[in-house]
Amino acid sequence: MRKANRIITILIFIFLYAPMAVLILASFNTGKDITQFEGFTFMRYVEVFQDRSLLTLLGNSLIISILSSAIATVFGTFSAVGIQRLGPKMRKTVMGLTNIPMTNPDIVTGISLSLLFVFVGSKMLGQRNSLTFWTLLIAHITFNLPYVILNVMPKLQQMDNSLVEAAMDLGCTPTQSFFKVTLPEIMPGIISGAIMSFTMSLDDFVISYFVTGLDFITLPVEIYNYTKKQLQPKIYAMFTMLFLLIFVLMVVMNLLQLRQEKADRARKGG
Repeated sequence: MRKANRIITILIFIFLYAPMAVLILASFNTGKDITQFEGFTFMRYVEVFQDRSLLTLLGNSLIISILSSAIATVFGTFSAVGIQRLGPKMRKTVMGLTNIPMTNPDIVTGISLSLLFVFVGSKMLGQRNSLTFWTLLIAHITFNLPYVILNVMPKLQQMDNSLVEAAMDLGCTPTQSFFKVTLPEIMPGIISGAIMSFTMSLDDFVISYFVTGLDFITLPVEIYNYTKKQLQPKIYAMFTMLFLLIFVLMVVMNLLQLRQEKADRARKGG
């Protein structure tokens, strides 16, 4: 039984990562046909950094990802603290509402946000171009918030509330106790939420497609236009770099979680 489980696990990992392996291999291919490996080259990566339009699109994606994840992390952290202070029934209800945006299909979220932005921009503000950089940023913050809350909440639930009470008994104000006691305790969850928000924002296409204007376009949205014709090999190199970036971030997040779990076990053992 154990051997069968190992075989199934290996097959699952092969199924998951075989497409990425083909993509990475194609990014080093001198030929344009991914079915034939003609030779090894780094020229595809050189072409990426020589293409100003691709670099601009990548820069746009990074700007949106960094800003949206940073803002969502701040608001999501304070939201989680507020939710934790609610009563059990109200907390359960609010967390259920928080989970809805995550389970809601992206296309539904994208279309509903687009309709909202167009209505507010054209009908209420009288703007001709309702979809701009700001609508894209607000949309990314919106779908990032639940990920931050769900990463911070477990840390708040694991925290010993007597630490906050002790800090306030020693003269700390509620604000001081939050920054000196609560914040350090939940920091691993905050970092995990920020990293997850960044990765979700960086590769988002569906929601971005419906809320993107003509003044600010991200890389995933533009890549969609590339797929309507034969992809240039340099795009494979761009995809590979994005995959490696997200892979590194995921490894960092997992290492932080393992480190925190060891610290928690050591604290309980002590």
